[in-house]
Amino acid sequence: MPFKVDNYLLIDNDSEFSRQFTEHYFGQASTPSTLVVAGINTRQLVKLMFDELIKDYCYCDFNNEISVSELASYLHEHHDIAGVLFNQTDYLLADDNQRFIFNSLHSVRFLVNEIDGGYHFEPVTEQAQNNHLSCQDDIAETPLDLNALNEKINS
Repeated sequence: MPFKVDNYLLIDNDSEFSRQFTEHYFGQASTPSTLVVAGINTRQLVKLMFDELIKDYCYCDFNNEISVSELASYLHEHHDIAGVLFNQTDYLLADDNQRFIFNSLHSVRFLVNEIDGGYHFEPVTEQAQNNHLSCQDDIAETPLDLNALNEKINS
């Protein structure tokens, strides 16, 4: 049974990988893409969206926790992300700080590896972190009532 990449966040650290991956899954698809991509190469991300290979994109500098926190808030408010997809090579080469950020994005995370013209998905075995960088948690929600948030935090 093929892996369904619907409603996932793809981390774009390698634009060539992201292009090939999205073309493989959505290049000839009869249904529109539900994939959201985040990265720093907005020119590439806009092209993916223009080619209808992704549903949405968001700029994110994964070396900057403020940028990642803003990504988490945006995803929490505008998308129902089922999990995060990482290029296996990028994930394995990441330093400890980068891995902490990656493992904070969502509790459901998969490493993606290209094999023989297809893709293999392997669950990330490292423990997930639930914090201000997580897009599936209410922590990422930007409340409208800041007084209520203040009371919640200080209670």
